Amino acid sequence: MSEQRTNGADVETTKNGMDRGLTNRHVQIIAIAGTIGTGLFLGAGKSIHLTGPSIVLVYIITGIFMYLMMRGIGEMLFQDPDQHTFINFITKYLGQGWGYFAGWSYWISLVLLGMAELTAIAKYVQYFIPSAPSWLIQLVFLLILCGVNVVAVAVFGEVEFWFGMIKIIAILALIATAIFMVLTGFQTPVGHASLTNIFHGFKFFPLGIDHFFMAFQMVFFAYQAIEFVGITTSETKNPREVLPKAVHAIPSRIMFFYVGALIAIMSIFPWRQLPDDQSPFVMVFKLAGVNWAAALINFVVLTAAASSLNSMLYSSGRHLYQLARETPALDRYKLNRLSRTNVPQNAIFTSAGFMVIAAILSVVPWISDSFTVITSSSSGVYIAIYALTMLAHLRYRKSQDFMANGFLMPAYKVLNPLTIAFFGFIYLSLFLQQSTFIGAVGSTLWILVMGTICQMVTRKNTIK
Repeated sequence: MSEQRTNGADVETTKNGMDRGLTNRHVQIIAIAGTIGTGLFLGAGKSIHLTGPSIVLVYIITGIFMYLMMRGIGEMLFQDPDQHTFINFITKYLGQGWGYFAGWSYWISLVLLGMAELTAIAKYVQYFIPSAPSWLIQLVFLLILCGVNVVAVAVFGEVEFWFGMIKIIAILALIATAIFMVLTGFQTPVGHASLTNIFHGFKFFPLGIDHFFMAFQMVFFAYQAIEFVGITTSETKNPREVLPKAVHAIPSRIMFFYVGALIAIMSIFPWRQLPDDQSPFVMVFKLAGVNWAAALINFVVLTAAASSLNSMLYSSGRHLYQLARETPALDRYKLNRLSRTNVPQNAIFTSAGFMVIAAILSVVPWISDSFTVITSSSSGVYIAIYALTMLAHLRYRKSQDFMANGFLMPAYKVLNPLTIAFFGFIYLSLFLQQSTFIGAVGSTLWILVMGTICQMVTRKNTIK
């Protein structure tokens, strides 16, 4: 479908009125970079220290299940590419109650994650400008990225493309450096670079099997927001052509960028001597003679955090827009309106307004500590929403909407329940660590209370 703009140009739009302004180039880079967060650049040493070389297996196993989830989401979006949020499938196939629960929970989680990214951005900028107040940094970045999001979806796509390229280039540089060091037997302070560093003194569970299992939830959250590429589908040109390409490429990209980076790091440093409180990326580039490596990686993680915030504004705006369309009580706030460039401007600004709270929290210490607990609670809610999405996929397969010649999830009768079971395992693992235990309890309370309220309200409205 297309509509005539005020400038006279024909622009393809969705049934919800939004432009299909994203190209295959945008979506493919978003698909690659969307799985690469700041955790890889800063926390790789910690994850390797937790369980040694077997961390590679953790990344592969978790990546497989995240890919299977994307196959389920991809199949439903292929059948109905006008849906700009996979939450709509939960509403359609599991009922309005679970749809409201997933919709509002997901939006709140996106806002909280956006607040967390804002807090991180302030810290990374202060590395370069120590005297800059964190609240001012956060407001400036939020205003800039709001501007990116409300101009046009094509502008968002272009900015996200270059943010993603910076992360990709950093990882490619690390892998290339490691290959050079291994081939030349490069001497390091703790030996020389060699693939034997990975297998020397190898133990599958060097710190015990409990640490191996605890690593799964750490790695799972490194993949969090992998579903973002699916959210862009409704605003992508030729979605039924672009979506399968993006989803199919996820396994190879996980293997190359995550597994490749981990193998590169462990081939340079014997994994037992790798510190867990320093970025391995900084250490590798310093060995390569890049004296400003710390500044370089700090810039990379700054762009990674800005990329995540950019994506959170995009996603939260679309989800709030959809929620407003489904909730008549919100009509007065005009959140269900599109701008002249067919962007949900009011919903984006409202989501950003809630993220501004992060700037306030940064100057109130005791509230900041509480915010950490709330943010960790949202992680467990994310898992519940992923599980509901897979349940919706099972219902979709049995519905009249099922598209037999579509982008089908393979062996769904076995792999879909296995994926749900894996999400359950990740959720339970949150209770195993002291750092995630309180968040797991908070998630459980939210799911029980919010889930019950949404079901009761829906039932009451149905009776009326």
